[in-house]
Amino acid sequence: MPPRGSDPSRAFETGKLLEGRVHAINVTDGSRAVMRMSSLALCKLLFDKGLEPVLQIACRDRNRIAMQADLLGAYALGIRNVLCLTGDPVRVGDQPDARQVNDYESVKLLKQVAAFNRGEDPVSGQLIDGATKLFAGAAADPNCMSLSGLHRRLERKKQAGAKFVQTQMVMELSVLKRFCIELAKPLQLPVLAGVFLLKSSRNARFINKVVPGACIPEHLISRLEAASDPLNEGVSIAAEQVEQYLSVAQGVHLMAVKSEQLIPEILDRAGVNLMN
Repeated sequence: MPPRGSDPSRAFETGKLLEGRVHAINVTDGSRAVMRMSSLALCKLLFDKGLEPVLQIACRDRNRIAMQADLLGAYALGIRNVLCLTGDPVRVGDQPDARQVNDYESVKLLKQVAAFNRGEDPVSGQLIDGATKLFAGAAADPNCMSLSGLHRRLERKKQAGAKFVQTQMVMELSVLKRFCIELAKPLQLPVLAGVFLLKSSRNARFINKVVPGACIPEHLISRLEAASDPLNEGVSIAAEQVEQYLSVAQGVHLMAVKSEQLIPEILDRAGVNLMN
């Protein structure tokens, strides 16, 4: 998560801790509709430190011209990975009077990336500098109750040009298996399964209340509640999920908001080492 200010030093410290432990680092774009440093700016700063960023682009705040400019700018800066998102509605953020743009949504943004990768100018003809080679991904929520609706959205994103899927937090292996086997695999979409670090039972209940689509089961909340050290228990839960999910998905997307320094420990407990 970019800083709520102009100093990227904490992001650099986190990046240093993760160097050699992860393949890439996601950089959020106005997540939860809260003001933070530009995702593109922080991606470039991390890239200059030798880290591989995944640029998240949310459609909420920009029209198509601005997003087209950001995509071309990102490519010029050496950034290749893009996660295309519609974006959280402004009503959930801390500036609810802000005006949403939503000229594009995630599928149209994926189509725009695909068009640039074909070398197409959005108005006419071809890009004068040739085609880009951006690697675009999409988000999905395996917890969605409507399997048919989830399948339709995933299929549209695949057809629009998505090369991988990054999921929202998944708390049950059975839910992930259903998503990977029944939906993603037939579409030949690699999956990065979302693993979220729970810090306490109170934290888990709050997430269930305010995060759309969150579905943390009661047995995990009870486990946190009974623990003498809830944060340590949360690390154990995350490690177990990483180990389980890697048997089903092609990778994991670790989310440890404001506790990214614990990601190496989660990976150690899960037995994950990129050097192996």
